[in-house]
Amino acid sequence: MLNDKVILITGGTGSFGKKFLEMIFANYNPKKVIIYSRDEYKQSVMRTEYEDKVDMSKVRFFIGDVRDRERLYRAFEGVDYVIHAAAMKQVPTCEYNPMEAIKTNIHGAQNVIDAALDKGVKKVVALSTDKAVNPINLYGGTKLVSDKLFIAANAYSGANGTVFSVVRYGNVAGSRGSVIPIWKKIIKNGGNELGVTDMRMTRFWITLEEGVELVFKALKESRGGETYISKIPSFHIGDLAFAMCPEATVKEIGIREGEKLHEVMITRDDSRLTYEYDKHYIIYPNFDWKNPTDILPGGKPVEEGFEYNSGTNTQWLSVEELQEALKNI
Repeated sequence: MLNDKVILITGGTGSFGKKFLEMIFANYNPKKVIIYSRDEYKQSVMRTEYEDKVDMSKVRFFIGDVRDRERLYRAFEGVDYVIHAAAMKQVPTCEYNPMEAIKTNIHGAQNVIDAALDKGVKKVVALSTDKAVNPINLYGGTKLVSDKLFIAANAYSGANGTVFSVVRYGNVAGSRGSVIPIWKKIIKNGGNELGVTDMRMTRFWITLEEGVELVFKALKESRGGETYISKIPSFHIGDLAFAMCPEATVKEIGIREGEKLHEVMITRDDSRLTYEYDKHYIIYPNFDWKNPTDILPGGKPVEEGFEYNSGTNTQWLSVEELQEALKNI
């Protein structure tokens, strides 16, 4: 599928982009992979980090911002597939700089869509977040709008045009947005007091590898407008603390502004549009232009009122299972 193809990743110097670069060369033989981002230092570090891991003769680093429409048009020339990972993701930063978050997460999404349509990109997969579901903070609100833009973009691409889909997951274990690196640093420095927002708090567990695999799946089979969600286990934040440091002293620090007690990936209202597959769910768009035959085979509708919630999930990781999972982070 991706052999001899040109793939571009916006925000490609982040945790996802790095893992994607590893996995695409391990599984495919792309013609070229373009890392599109605005930080020249991160690009320089990434170039050095991967010079002995992948075929760097097929990797290009392109300085640019998704806010810059003209630069995107230049970057998308000759590109077959786009993974849109660029975003302002830090909740407090977005709250304090709302217009900047809107420029990147909403206006930037529209720029990516326009460039993909006009430059004949085959498929675009946009990365979403659990915070876009029933959002209670600005970051979630901007990502909800972004998701809606990418799904609706299929109405403008025509029968043989660009296909747009969305992949949704929460905080990735071990990524820069995860608490794991913070706690690791405390433990490495000899500390054992770990701050937990709320002992009742639950989250979904997904690794970077699983996130990339889901994107590969969306690139392979999406027909337009799907939102992909992995079937993954849940865990209690307190259990993660004890998995990382069995003798930990846990201090509850309270839920921060804009933070939820549990993650929700699929709402009850979306249940009538959701199909369950072996390892994932797909929420299909509810538009008149969407052909019913576009439902991918192998799935079955979930029950009406179904909600995919980390607090009511049927799969759970114990402290021991978390310890085993952490070995791969």
